Amino acid sequence: MKTIKITYWTTTSALALLSIGTAYAYFMQEEMRQSFLHLGFPDYFRMELAAAKVAGAILILAPVGERYKEWTYAGFGITYLSAFNAHVMMANPLVKSVFPLIAFTLLIISYNTYHQIRIHTIVRNPQKL
Repeated sequence: MKTIKITYWTTTSALALLSIGTAYAYFMQEEMRQSFLHLGFPDYFRMELAAAKVAGAILILAPVGERYKEWTYAGFGITYLSAFNAHVMMANPLVKSVFPLIAFTLLIISYNTYHQIRIHTIVRNPQKL
């Protein structure tokens, strides 16, 4: 169980840091603004996505209810798969296309370990169900 918790916190913290870092870049870097325009997205979408990434980073780390966690994981999953698809469709360099898949892999590991911890907690304390 200790290994599962370490894996969970490592991947989840990495996702949160990644989200905060990319949100900062979306807000502050002209290169990101140009990248969104190149992908065919309107400029306001960049700001909305940055705000959603900050909110997601907070929710994925915070001790909130399971429903919020599930929606956060789903939102990140959709975001990473959509980013991969957008980069591939625009024939961007492989580095830009693979990065969202790496983040998606971290997300899957975090999600699976989150549920392993949750199941272990319920088995040990059924009243928490």
